Amino acid sequence: MKPAYEHVEFGEDCSLRVYHRRLPRIPFEWHHHPEYELTLTMNSHGKRYIGDSVNEYEAEDLVLVPPDLPHTWASNRSIEPSSPQVAIVIWFNGDWARRMADCCPEYEPLRKLLRRAACGLAFEPPAGKSMHGRLEQLLSSGARERLSCALDILCTLADAPGQPLASPSAFNHPTAGPSGHEPERINRVLSMIDARFAEPLRLSELCAAASLSERTLARYFVQHIGESVGRYITRVRIGHACRMLADTTLPVAVIAARSGFANVANFNRQFRTTKQTTPAEYRRLFAAGSPDKDAAVRLTERSPSLQRKRKSAGERNDEETAY
Repeated sequence: MKPAYEHVEFGEDCSLRVYHRRLPRIPFEWHHHPEYELTLTMNSHGKRYIGDSVNEYEAEDLVLVPPDLPHTWASNRSIEPSSPQVAIVIWFNGDWARRMADCCPEYEPLRKLLRRAACGLAFEPPAGKSMHGRLEQLLSSGARERLSCALDILCTLADAPGQPLASPSAFNHPTAGPSGHEPERINRVLSMIDARFAEPLRLSELCAAASLSERTLARYFVQHIGESVGRYITRVRIGHACRMLADTTLPVAVIAARSGFANVANFNRQFRTTKQTTPAEYRRLFAAGSPDKDAAVRLTERSPSLQRKRKSAGERNDEETAY
């Protein structure tokens, strides 16, 4: 089976992402992404698929998955039937972890952890119990508190006993790597959008960056990102506008122009559609000291690339929080 490519969004204000997932059962979602993934699974019995490794798992299962190794958990049975199954996920970039070790000797254990995780690593039960005991800090609403806790957990795991999972040959299996060149090409388009979102963006320019036809780019975007090119560009622009509404006193018309909207009427319409409020009301929330609504949206949304696939399969019962 060809794994789906998941586009993990970290957000502008985070160097890693924590994802809190609660659901009646864990569905089979064979996928991969270029980030490392540390997953703690609780209140769940089932099978764990990491590369070519298939194992039974149970309470407080803690696994580190390396970049682009296909993986999934699957379970129809909770340990405590009246409670949801839970997965706590930390996504982080390997280059970022190595730079942390370069800058701070205290984080040198991160290098060891990445080396050990080359084929995936399942930690022994005490490690899972230890991470479980730190969930209050790891799921904090404060990004710095989450970062501090996650770094400490990762450094501690560098010396924790663990079992390698996938065989080295799993990396060369036809289904193990990215699906052709699509993710690389899509990432080139994402980089262009992030750099030039305030400018008029022609689909032909994006196609040239990806070396794809318009029809193919549209299909790949929906497949890998979970939404259309136009919808993604609008989300990037609205996110930029939200930051200026919260952090500056610039007029709404100026913010609209600097965010890539040709006129204020279109900006107001798109903002209301995306945020279910007006730009002026959004700004008032911050003036009153209310929490960042843009951040709150991220806390309750999964990256669309896999969420779209799950909804199309009828999986609508998740109760999920992502940081």
